[in-house]
Amino acid sequence: MSEPTAAVLPPSLPPLMPLTGAELAARVALVRDEVAKAFIGQAEVLDQILIALLAGGHVLIEGVPGLGKTLLVRALGQALELTYARVQFTPDLMPSDVSGHAVYDPKTESFKIRRGPIFTNLLLADEINRAPAKTQSALLEVMQEGQVTIEGKSFELSPPFLTLATQNPVEQEGTYPLPEAQLDRFLLKVVIDYPALEDEKRMVDAITTGRAASDFDLSQVKRVLGAADIVAIQRGVAAVTVDPQVIDYAVRIVAATRKWPGVALGAGPRGSIALVRAARAQAVLQGRDFVTPDDVREISLPALRHRIALSPELQIEGQSPDDVLRALLAKVEAPRQ
Repeated sequence: MSEPTAAVLPPSLPPLMPLTGAELAARVALVRDEVAKAFIGQAEVLDQILIALLAGGHVLIEGVPGLGKTLLVRALGQALELTYARVQFTPDLMPSDVSGHAVYDPKTESFKIRRGPIFTNLLLADEINRAPAKTQSALLEVMQEGQVTIEGKSFELSPPFLTLATQNPVEQEGTYPLPEAQLDRFLLKVVIDYPALEDEKRMVDAITTGRAASDFDLSQVKRVLGAADIVAIQRGVAAVTVDPQVIDYAVRIVAATRKWPGVALGAGPRGSIALVRAARAQAVLQGRDFVTPDDVREISLPALRHRIALSPELQIEGQSPDDVLRALLAKVEAPRQ
């Protein structure tokens, strides 16, 4: 990681002071602008990652290799002055390789806890579906409760904590599909596609011009926020106003997935909670301190696409969860503003 650069935030606002809607939006815009210097294009993907961070949730990223997932995490850690770690999941990876384990110290004749890579702020769990269920489940406790249990002792993680787990949608040999209960723990499922042609040209030029290495130089990404700032922003996002009619709209969308023709398994109540949490963060990205039905609609696909299972008939027809959700959103009536 490159050396820290000077922060550009005005020192007049203490990190944990309650933030207004305009201040929330301004600080998030700083992060977005800095990360975009390294993560070229894919603005929608970046926004969805920021939504998960602001809402205090976790992200499952689906995309083929080489689309910049690791670069995105590194750039985010640089701009936010957060620690990050990357774990390459493999079939022989043990739970202790992720969470940590106790080791015997012959000098003190006692056991010491060696903390694993999960003790960080940003965790990239690369190709999570290549590890068996036993290792995948090592993430569940920390994702849900923010703590890790090693040898019967619980260790709390310093906030903020964000897991970005990736999986390759093409290769299925030697993989262990994530069970529905674990998928439900992710706030969003983000689908990252190939970049636009012009964005790819900019990316190639930025990485290859005058450099022998194949990695992006993160020295131009300035550190604009710290961990305390992120915690303050998350508190501000949690306080964003949501009208009861908007909550009703979100719940009706989720309830419709349980009765929609061709959906074998609909989203549960955790889907409704995730949809409202993500909609709050979506409103902040738009510079507002209140949630609109459009916020709920725009974030519905990443919030629900991994929480529904299609019947074999729809799969044979080539339909995807996104297709079903788009049709569903067109039928569920939104409240009038």
